Amino acid sequence: MGNTNNLQKQELIPYWIKLTAIFFLGWIALYATRSIISPLKGNLESAYSLTNAEIGSIMSLFYLGYTLLNAPSGLIGDILGKKLVLVTGVIGFGAFTIISGTMSTYTMFMFMWILVGIFQGFFYGPQYGLSSEAIPKKHLTLGSAIINSGMAFGLSFGYFISTSSLENGYNWHTPFYIIGVITIIIGLLMWWIIKSRPSTTNGTTANTPKEKISFKQLFCNRNINMCYIIIFSVMFGFFVLVTWLPAYLEEARGIKGNNIATIASLVPWFAIPGSLFFSWVCDRLGSQKPVLLVMLPISLVAVLAVPLSSSITVLVIALITYGLVGKISTNPVLVAIVANSAPSNTLSTSFGVYNCLGMIGSILAPVVTGLIKDTTGSYDLSFYVAAALIGVGMIATLMIKQDAKTA
Repeated sequence: MGNTNNLQKQELIPYWIKLTAIFFLGWIALYATRSIISPLKGNLESAYSLTNAEIGSIMSLFYLGYTLLNAPSGLIGDILGKKLVLVTGVIGFGAFTIISGTMSTYTMFMFMWILVGIFQGFFYGPQYGLSSEAIPKKHLTLGSAIINSGMAFGLSFGYFISTSSLENGYNWHTPFYIIGVITIIIGLLMWWIIKSRPSTTNGTTANTPKEKISFKQLFCNRNINMCYIIIFSVMFGFFVLVTWLPAYLEEARGIKGNNIATIASLVPWFAIPGSLFFSWVCDRLGSQKPVLLVMLPISLVAVLAVPLSSSITVLVIALITYGLVGKISTNPVLVAIVANSAPSNTLSTSFGVYNCLGMIGSILAPVVTGLIKDTTGSYDLSFYVAAALIGVGMIATLMIKQDAKTA
């Protein structure tokens, strides 16, 4: 053990920083894959003769596969090894992203796209289990925020790849090939960088005998249960925006071409400083609850402002505000609460269940929004539903028991 620690001290770049960087790239790959669909909405409609509800079902079924695998993959990661599960998932969803782009029928495309979601489900629990073990506790919220900001880069990158491919005359299959190849490369880098049994900076090691995993430890923990409710609440609104914002900008606001990608990317880009700032505040306070009680009300107002805004300027301000305090910025704060509340032997499982329950919002949001559009001819009601759910998350936040000593 002493030799391992000495080797860690001699590393030019500490292991936890390497891990933070490679997981940052992992989230870029996940969200770039997800966000390529929305700018291709018209192309998919033409290629497969789809309704808005069917377009919404593409992402809803994707997230169903993703969600169903979160809890099992976290549990398997705790038993067989987080690295093995994580890398298998990344390389798997990269490969099926490429294959999805080759499909000529809607049925085959959906089958392959669901497999992309299933293999993405291998990522969340093992990743946050590994990072929570490795990142020093005093940097845990900020480190998680840096990893989490990969979502923002990924969303923007995916929008850019799709819109640029179409603008430059490439067919709609091209973004799938580009993102898939990049994802496989990132998976190979993970295999090289991640240690199977590292000594962690939080004083534990992967060689430590593990206690039996008990789900009772998770579901009898009030803080973790409240985090489950909050993440579902913010996930719904976030995936209304992620899935439908480009279409909303074009159809409801008359915005065209690369301007759609530019405006839609405001949410992820402004999430980066928001995530880093609020995570830094949490680490300074030693508590996450008061920060959530600031972020969630502002997020609610920002979501309401999208359909209620009377000008593009107000809409842009609303999207920037949501980026600063929305789901991407909220997630590392919630991750820190889960990491500090969960038993050490169930970290991967805890994060798997947390993301599984939260991602139910991502399953519902795309198809519900599509149905609302088909039924009412407008996207507005979906934003009101999203705001109401954020209000539920605010109530759950009030029930979290936390102070600076326990955070």
